[in-house]
Amino acid sequence: MAVLLYYPLVKPPTEVLHQALLYWDGIASVVPREPEVYEAAVSAELKELRDRSLYQPLHFDDRSMELLYAAPRYGSRGVVGNLTVEVLRQELRRMADSPDRPSLPSPPEAFIYLSKLTYRLERELLRLGLAEQCEDHWWRLAVPKQVQELIIGVLARELALEGPVSYIPYTDRPDAYDCSLRVRTEQGLRAYETELGGLLPVPAPGTPTADVLAFRDRYADERQRLMRALHRLLGELRRDYEHPADVVSQLRREIDQSVEDYRGAVKSSRMAWVERSVMVTVALGAAAGSVVEPGLTWVLGAVGGYALNVATREIRPLARTRDDHDFSYLHRVKETLT
Repeated sequence: MAVLLYYPLVKPPTEVLHQALLYWDGIASVVPREPEVYEAAVSAELKELRDRSLYQPLHFDDRSMELLYAAPRYGSRGVVGNLTVEVLRQELRRMADSPDRPSLPSPPEAFIYLSKLTYRLERELLRLGLAEQCEDHWWRLAVPKQVQELIIGVLARELALEGPVSYIPYTDRPDAYDCSLRVRTEQGLRAYETELGGLLPVPAPGTPTADVLAFRDRYADERQRLMRALHRLLGELRRDYEHPADVVSQLRREIDQSVEDYRGAVKSSRMAWVERSVMVTVALGAAAGSVVEPGLTWVLGAVGGYALNVATREIRPLARTRDDHDFSYLHRVKETLT
């Protein structure tokens, strides 16, 4: 299974939700643990999708939270504990010490549920002046937007590493996207960044989710073929990063056919469709750093009538990377549609 893990908020925008229902096995988000707070934070629509196994509310249990935020220590086998917390603390201290440190506006612009934090991290946020307690809502802290995006971005990438499901971090906020990838060390990770939005049309704003679900069920074969082709493309680009043009050439017929079949399904529906920009970052692994030069760009031609541009840049992931596919998506929504 491949499920989009939306962050930094609990409720994804409608267009992100519809895209997840059409092209993935569902959607997930990080939710508060307290039952009464969860009931208020999660919408009725998401609860209905949860009952259909299309939405997964995720949270850390107490043991996982302690492991995540425990300070790393050294033992006979090397580093023990999760280094992500140290990266997170460094970023928070950097924010607090910066001349342009994020301020707490009034009224607050962002919040973090206490159930997503340990007591230690809660105290540190308050000590650094990066959070304020909400007297009228004891279960959350008021924080600057940058702090919320950093912490929830870290949680999203950590949750993506857990369990048998392949969670794919996905956000519509560029700052949250950058925070979830950044770590202040000298070693980076090479990656492809690819625009796939032209291949993944979504229903126009105002389309009922019930109509999207009906399309999903009716054209299950067409959409699954398209997603298999695209995931295979991204996987092959990751494995054979030295010869991207060869990869596209080998898969062109499969991609062209799957795109053509899916377009036929889209045209036969009575829904209006639009295109949204979707950038996918495909981690190549540490070995690629010695092969792929930053700034090098391949224009690989038209795939299904759309230009597929694959570029390399250096990303800095938090603490660790997966051995298998590590896809992170940035959803960019245009304010005006033409």
